[in-house]
Amino acid sequence: MKETYLSKAVTAFGEDKARYFRLQLCLEGILIGVATGLVVSAYRGLLEGSEELRPWVYKHFSWDNWTIFLLYCLLMLLFAFLLYYIVKKEPMASGSGIPQIKGILLGKMHMNWFSVLFYKFVGGVIAIGSGLSLGREGPSVQLGAALAQGISRSRRRSRMEERFLLTSGACAGLAAAFNAPLAGIIFGFEELYRNFSPVVLMATATASVTATAVTAIFFGEIPVFHIGNLPVLPMKMYGLLILLGLFVGFLGLGFNRLLFKAMDWFDGQKILKKMWKPALPLAVAVILGFVLPQVLGGGNRLVDILVKEHYGLAFLCILYLGKIFFTALSFGSGVPGGIFLPMLVLGALAGGVFSHIVIAVGVDISAYEVNFIVFAMAAYFSAVVKAPITGSILIMEMTGSFQHMMALICVSMAAYVAVDMAKGRAVYDALLCRSLNKHARIKKVLRYKRVIIERVVGNGSNADGKCIKFIEWPKHSLIIDIRRGEEEIVPDGETRLQVGDYLYILAYEDQIEILQGILSEKNN
Repeated sequence: MKETYLSKAVTAFGEDKARYFRLQLCLEGILIGVATGLVVSAYRGLLEGSEELRPWVYKHFSWDNWTIFLLYCLLMLLFAFLLYYIVKKEPMASGSGIPQIKGILLGKMHMNWFSVLFYKFVGGVIAIGSGLSLGREGPSVQLGAALAQGISRSRRRSRMEERFLLTSGACAGLAAAFNAPLAGIIFGFEELYRNFSPVVLMATATASVTATAVTAIFFGEIPVFHIGNLPVLPMKMYGLLILLGLFVGFLGLGFNRLLFKAMDWFDGQKILKKMWKPALPLAVAVILGFVLPQVLGGGNRLVDILVKEHYGLAFLCILYLGKIFFTALSFGSGVPGGIFLPMLVLGALAGGVFSHIVIAVGVDISAYEVNFIVFAMAAYFSAVVKAPITGSILIMEMTGSFQHMMALICVSMAAYVAVDMAKGRAVYDALLCRSLNKHARIKKVLRYKRVIIERVVGNGSNADGKCIKFIEWPKHSLIIDIRRGEEEIVPDGETRLQVGDYLYILAYEDQIEILQGILSEKNN
């Protein structure tokens, strides 16, 4: 008699099967890491090449060579058409890519992995390479997830395993984009999976480390930002660190609001349609190339300049305003590209502004100005994404500031609290909600498909301390296995759940968010 899907699922959690399953995830994580590392390395290489090429092209613009400038403008129009075509052909390739992956993991979206892989890669190179203020990290996350899904489908893995591999691919993408394997792993748990799982850890750790190792072959093992050695911030200055976190937190809140205002404006206006929507930020990029070239592209080189050059307060404010408005304009147009790197650059500029203000009021922090630039990047990330641990570890790895973990976490938590008290939303959650409400074509809930979901019982959740039969589970969902430490429990209605129990639930994909609400830890 042919074995049913459910019996296979239940058998998979036997002790020997569980060990084999973890080993299998580990090996598949390595495969995903290699594939992601190669693709993201090519992506990074093309973008870094465009950063070198753009200043060289602008040097050849002159009144005598006006034909070169005209050809460049015509090229921008071609790019505008290509970006419009890409977003129209594959809506899942637009924007950052991180909200889309979150939507897939919640069962609210699905993607054609090869189509997304191709169009996201090409669209990201065109948009960011043209000088738009967008980051490579969001596309890298989506590229890694698409590769992971492709590998999962080619090996005919179950839906549950595909979710694990999708998470590992996304984490590998972030790790490869920034040479930050630990940040990639933490990002998976804090932002994507929203749940610690030893099984997911096997795949994400191997994928992230492998992807970073592959990119290190091409770009070396040096940090993305060339900060140099930083002095350790003395404890007596931690009061200023809290003030920095609050200051940057409210700036991050403003960034989120401006971002959505720009998106609303693009959606509401009637003049710019089709290819003319991406044509607007591309035209602004051409102008900024003459008057404020520092704000073009992702901006990682601007951070390197900030730690070496001593810009005045007025120019720092100009750079900040130019960068934030151009980022909002670029992202609001809907072209492929992320906001990770631009928000880190904005954080660095905010740290520079804060240092100037503190010095102006009579506090001598001249020896620690670079520290505040670095710490402000972590704070800005925490304020915008509301993921303070990921932000702290990411900046630590991107700058090589491994001795500053306590200061990074302190400033990140201060920024997080500031935004949370102001009722600010995490940007990727808000972008996901917006996408689901706006794009009916990508809001495809596959109700006929059932998957096995791994979730942990959170402290104070609706399931904490209750018997299974007294919990209002989604219709037709079924708990097939419970892991409590090393113990495996066969569930029935009388089984009382405890904090830390790992539940394996058979449910429809569109029920994932409901289950997450039942089992998630309560804040109060």
